[in-house]
Amino acid sequence: MKLLIVSGLSGSGKSIALDTLEDCGYYCIDNLPVTLLEDFIRHVMLDDKKTYEKTAIGIDARNKSEALLKFSENLDFIRSQGIDCEVLYLQSEENVLLKRYSETRRKHPLTDGNKPLVEALRAEKDMLRPIAKCADIVIDTSHTHYHQLREILKIQLGEGHQKQMIIQFLSFGFKYGLPLEADFVFDVRCLPNPFWVTELREYSGKDQPVIEFLQKEDMVQQYFMDVRSFVERWVPRFEADNRSYLTVAMGCTGGRHRSVYLVEKLTGHFKLNNQNVIARHRELQR
Repeated sequence: MKLLIVSGLSGSGKSIALDTLEDCGYYCIDNLPVTLLEDFIRHVMLDDKKTYEKTAIGIDARNKSEALLKFSENLDFIRSQGIDCEVLYLQSEENVLLKRYSETRRKHPLTDGNKPLVEALRAEKDMLRPIAKCADIVIDTSHTHYHQLREILKIQLGEGHQKQMIIQFLSFGFKYGLPLEADFVFDVRCLPNPFWVTELREYSGKDQPVIEFLQKEDMVQQYFMDVRSFVERWVPRFEADNRSYLTVAMGCTGGRHRSVYLVEKLTGHFKLNNQNVIARHRELQR
């Protein structure tokens, strides 16, 4: 039997995760009180193993904080019953969560007349710390949209397939700050810049005129081959270390031309032998 406990910060994508898992054949329960977790295992899951062969349970800050403190004990009990149990924890940067709440106008479960949203977010993070410490899989959704999160979850957990590490190639602009989720950052600002060619300025690295310009530059092609060789050499070591996903970021000045071109080229190369490859262009989504 398989049990996946889904938790994380409000607004980080737990509902999307549970919907995706339901599509993958999981029996999903949202907001089960932690105090009922062991009873659910004893009297529901173990009594009807066929129905609950694959189950996902959402646990969040609507629980009482004192109940969450005993989460590791609950986890030990579940595994002692012979159930394959994993914990998925979703998180996002504070400023991203604030923006999401301002856009949706949803009420945070910990806000009240005396506690503003920013304080509620910080209190929730402290409350969920016992679960975060036990997490087998942690996903930061700060710069991940709906379809990307579904794709990551399906690859990692869907249909019982063997897990494979997801490689994300990310383009960004240094002028907008470093991507916090990056495992490796490559600076491509030393390469010829299409921005200074007037007729190319309004295009991106996904457009044919920019592609043709950069394809002709030997320095750009050498840079691509060097990064490709680096990733090919070290990805197996990260997979051997049971990493869930790896983000390789390529940064140019504005994040529209050189970095985008190289991310597209790297993604195309690595997808030839691995379907678990994602391309994301941070500044093009602005």
